[in-house]
Amino acid sequence: MAVYYLHIFHKPHPDMTILSDDPAWWPIINFCRLYNYFLVACSTAVIYDWALTFGQEFELILRPRWSFMTVLYICVRYIGIQYFIINILLLLSITDVVRTVLWYIQVWNPVIVNAMLGGIMIARINAMHQGSKTLFIFLVAALLASTIASGVMMVIANLGVSSQKAVLSGFHTCITDIDIDMMYLIYESVIFTVVWEILVLFLAVWIVIKHFRELQQSPTGSTIGDCFTILIESHTFYFLAFVTMTCFTLGSLAPNITNTTERLIYFGVWAIAQILQMFVLGPRLILSVRKSHAKFVARADGEIGMTSIAFHTGGDLSIGGDALTCSTWNDPND
Repeated sequence: MAVYYLHIFHKPHPDMTILSDDPAWWPIINFCRLYNYFLVACSTAVIYDWALTFGQEFELILRPRWSFMTVLYICVRYIGIQYFIINILLLLSITDVVRTVLWYIQVWNPVIVNAMLGGIMIARINAMHQGSKTLFIFLVAALLASTIASGVMMVIANLGVSSQKAVLSGFHTCITDIDIDMMYLIYESVIFTVVWEILVLFLAVWIVIKHFRELQQSPTGSTIGDCFTILIESHTFYFLAFVTMTCFTLGSLAPNITNTTERLIYFGVWAIAQILQMFVLGPRLILSVRKSHAKFVARADGEIGMTSIAFHTGGDLSIGGDALTCSTWNDPND
């Protein structure tokens, strides 16, 4: 039994399963049936990435002393696992109330996860700028503004939403009652996140260029350069996935997109880009840095003045006591 949310724009009859053999549904049924394969591929990618990195996750994230960054990592990573579980639940016989709840979870996931990823970005950018209090306050205010604006739009868009089971020519699915203008509002809510991501990318690139220029003649410049290279590489891959997801999200507002093979490919790529951005590349913003720091520490064992990347307990500028920084490692026996 395949299940997918169909977004229709009229109120279905309450408290009963919708039954229809109308051939007008067939193009949509074929679209949904094939789109389910993309959802399975996305879920498989999330689970595979989690299984592939679980050993590193245990050693570098779960085993050390927990901090605010640890909590953010776990939340983002395991919301991705929850995405897989939801797709499994949609294949089961569940009530209309549960279907409606799953709808709300799915549409709110991007808002919540992007806010958490924003917290990770604040830690990275603030540390790269040597813990500037002014910058920290500015970034927190910008993230709050972006998240609140997206959240308000999401609340407005989902007022009165309900879901109902349907059997269309033998195809089991879930019909969600939502106004078409409200559906567009859900897609448009990503605009505020776009502004935030562009701001963060600009600050990251600016500080990296500035540091590379300053450290060209520094004796530790090569090592610190490696530090910032790691930071900007992980950020670049994440941002590219985000840009792809955003372009496809805003492009879905175009009125000329119909239920065709092109539409299937379009939304399939959109789903893959969104999952990669949030649940694969998102957690790696922390995991890649922790992994690189562990390598630097291993190389620096017994050496003095080895520059490395560290998540360390900081002062009042750190987020939850956990900040990302490029710092000089000193021999404790010195």
